[in-house]
Amino acid sequence: MGTVLAVCISEKKGTQKRNVGQITLIEDYGIEKDAHAGKWHRQVSLLSYDKIKEFKDRGAQVIDGDFGENLVVDGIDFSSLPIGTLFACNDVVLELTQIGKECHHGCQIFQTMGDCIMPREGVFARVLKGGKICTGDKMSILAQ
Repeated sequence: MGTVLAVCISEKKGTQKRNVGQITLIEDYGIEKDAHAGKWHRQVSLLSYDKIKEFKDRGAQVIDGDFGENLVVDGIDFSSLPIGTLFACNDVVLELTQIGKECHHGCQIFQTMGDCIMPREGVFARVLKGGKICTGDKMSILAQ
């Protein structure tokens, strides 16, 4: 079981995501008002809080949303789970579709730190069932 610590969106691509406290997820589309929503396999991005904390402990000055993540969750190691894993949070059901992604060349975090955790620790999911997620909500693994 994990706890949602941040829910982040960006309304335009190429801009920083920011923690908005609550999001609405739409089945087979993604997060309402998030620029990366759409009919594809990367509707929601997730990062484990402990991976962000380890990165911060190495000197990174990052805040919620800096990696482009929609959800920061404490208590679940997302990158260790297989594709197809299902997560539940309130009424929302997410399916893990991708682990990691290539960092774009202009990644400010990589340019500053010489590393970025999103390519190996960030995961992506599609929305199987919509609903609302707020900071403080509990997330569980339904099936692996």
